Amino acid sequence: MPSDALLSTEALLSVRDLRIAFDGIEVVRGLSFDVRPREALAIVGESGAGKSLTARALLGMLPRGATTSGAIEPDLSAHRGRRISLVPQDALSALSPVHPVGDQLAAAVRSVAHVSRKEARARAVAALDRVGIPDPARTARAYPHEYSGGMRQRAVIAMATINEPDVVVADEPTTALDEERRDQVLRVLAEQREAVGAALVLVTHDMDVVRDHADRVLVMYAGRLTELGPADEVLTRPRAPYTAGLLASLPQHAPPGRRLPALRGTPPAPAALPPGCAFAPRCPLAADACATAEPEPQEVEKRLVSCHRWPELPYPATELFHE
Repeated sequence: MPSDALLSTEALLSVRDLRIAFDGIEVVRGLSFDVRPREALAIVGESGAGKSLTARALLGMLPRGATTSGAIEPDLSAHRGRRISLVPQDALSALSPVHPVGDQLAAAVRSVAHVSRKEARARAVAALDRVGIPDPARTARAYPHEYSGGMRQRAVIAMATINEPDVVVADEPTTALDEERRDQVLRVLAEQREAVGAALVLVTHDMDVVRDHADRVLVMYAGRLTELGPADEVLTRPRAPYTAGLLASLPQHAPPGRRLPALRGTPPAPAALPPGCAFAPRCPLAADACATAEPEPQEVEKRLVSCHRWPELPYPATELFHE
């Protein structure tokens, strides 16, 4: 097992042995990690890895029917909107269509602070101004459908940070945005969390976003930790084959004149996990041990890696997935 130093240094939020199940089938399986003050922690992996469920467990917002075990300390879910907040994937559905945006931000202020309506309104206008909404006093009176997609995303960032939380959870906040608007939204999010001193938990499938906006990265596969460490080190020298496979599919890692690879196969269904390592059926380095024993996280070069075969990874590890 890894030393506590890799899991508890200056922890703002600690997750230990988190398990999430539906109808007795675990979809997050024994996950442990920390969120440190003011850091940006990205959680990445393919669809179905358990990223969004993990993030929503921090918020106490799991779907109906989910059962959980393990520990999340401190439990901030009772302080949602004040100590921990959410930037959702779909800003349009997150905002009420029947109330002006400024009224919704003011309501968020009054839900945690005993201030007058006038003061709450002033804070709402100031929050819209901070995220770059033009003419915020006027725009605060507009309804969500009168905002552009980028403006709506900025508005939900304003709502998530208006009460100066300790942790902001952003669940795929740039889905369906083009690259330019994606970068604008992420820049605004970074500016706002810096302004209020919040840590960020960023759920994404985009490794370019991790490179540009994360301090550390947690790579998940089939509900478990695959690799956890400083983003710049994980992205330049991955020690888990799965991480290497994700990186190999990025255009910048494709050698000139060679086809861009993709991870063969698909992730296993939670109810049909193979014995041993869940990634073994797709892994170019899989050996007999991988098919019989599931690897536990271990310390590797000041990070955590769940892999029996990490010492055999070539450098660069992305070469494993190129023809």
